Amino acid sequence: QVQLVESGGGLVQAGGSLRLTCAASGRTFSSVAMGWFRQAPGKEREFVAACTWSGARTYYHDSVKGRFTISRDNAKNMVYLQMNSLKPDDTAVYFCAASDGGNYYLITNYDYWGQGTQVTVSS
Repeated sequence: QVQLVESGGGLVQAGGSLRLTCAASGRTFSSVAMGWFRQAPGKEREFVAACTWSGARTYYHDSVKGRFTISRDNAKNMVYLQMNSLKPDDTAVYFCAASDGGNYYLITNYDYWGQGTQVTVSS
């Protein structure tokens, strides 16, 4: 089991930045891949970013490439999502998730989820 708790969400103006944090506990954190997903009102949950267990490889949705950066600190059992140049379309609840592997873009490959943190970007 992996327990995940997100923090760092909030209200920000368009063009601003936020850093989301996900604190993990439970089984060996460094053995799992980590991802960020988001869900806007009335929409399905979608992939945002992921990184492998070492953090050496990262993956991004096209809509956030060049603006968002995922990273992790296995010594602290933490994963981060740095979000820059935020747009109103980025408004959503952001979820942290853990995966034992497979296609990092697929929501079904993630076994553990946090409760989510709200990000609101005003225009």
